[in-house]
Amino acid sequence: MEAPGLLEQVRSALRVRHYSLRTEKAYIQWILQFIHFNDDRHPDTMGEREISRFLSYLAMKRRVSASTQNQALCAIVFLYKQVLGKNPGEFADLVWAKKPERIPVVLTREEVKRIFDHLYGTPSLAIRLLYGTGMRLMEGLRLRLQDLDFSYQQILIRDAKGAKDRYTLLPQSLHRELTEQVQQVKLIHLKDRQAGYGCVYLPYALEQKYPNARLDIRWQYLFPACNISEDPRTGREQRHHLDPATIRKALRIAVSKTGIMKKIGCHTFRHSFATHLLESGADIRTVQELLGHSDVKTTQIYTHVIRKGCFGVKSPLDEA
Repeated sequence: MEAPGLLEQVRSALRVRHYSLRTEKAYIQWILQFIHFNDDRHPDTMGEREISRFLSYLAMKRRVSASTQNQALCAIVFLYKQVLGKNPGEFADLVWAKKPERIPVVLTREEVKRIFDHLYGTPSLAIRLLYGTGMRLMEGLRLRLQDLDFSYQQILIRDAKGAKDRYTLLPQSLHRELTEQVQQVKLIHLKDRQAGYGCVYLPYALEQKYPNARLDIRWQYLFPACNISEDPRTGREQRHHLDPATIRKALRIAVSKTGIMKKIGCHTFRHSFATHLLESGADIRTVQELLGHSDVKTTQIYTHVIRKGCFGVKSPLDEA
């Protein structure tokens, strides 16, 4: 089996279809695991039976989550359909991982403030922006300068989950800090240009269509990385956006100082954004649009907190 040749075909197919680098890495890893699980046989010699065995193994032995199993399935289906040109089958015998029905963790407004009191610098601005807009972490880190519209107080989120663009609000309380951040990015970009750098990754085929756009200040990331790095796609040295691990680490340290016992991550601020808007009387359809949910049923899960207690009733002990 010529594994390197096969993997290069997978990478090429992913890049032609504009999959993100994170998805590319994940798909490659799942395909490699699938091959190793089946004694390093070439996927061309395997089919539905081997795929079902591997995916069932993930659910039953490794006990992966439903979303993890689904990502593995997507990777393998992509390999067979887009690279090998084969139908992988219907997977009738596949054991599916059970998707848990969990209620999202939501912070109170007071808890949000306590966490913010222990955040500083760029992570502080980034996390407050997540809470103020309802964005996912990567949506926030991938923002470009031109995505901020101060006049209309809105932010354009490009190519979000489901390959959709959407608008969300731009919090007035962050105008000054965001304006200062934009000015800081302009200074960084100027220094990069003077040092012979200044390029940035452009989505899809924009680089071919507009060769000079990668140097345009409008396409620079709102939260640029601290250092120049090599783009694994092109080999070009350029400045990418901030590493999400930097934001997660700062949040973890801040939460540890508050004593809050809830399990809190960056996504918690998206849940809190939606819940607090609904508590304030916002229309659920508006919240749905701001979050980018395809189905309002997904947004309705946040109404659980608005009941003011479990199911909106009092314990009989409190009535005694």
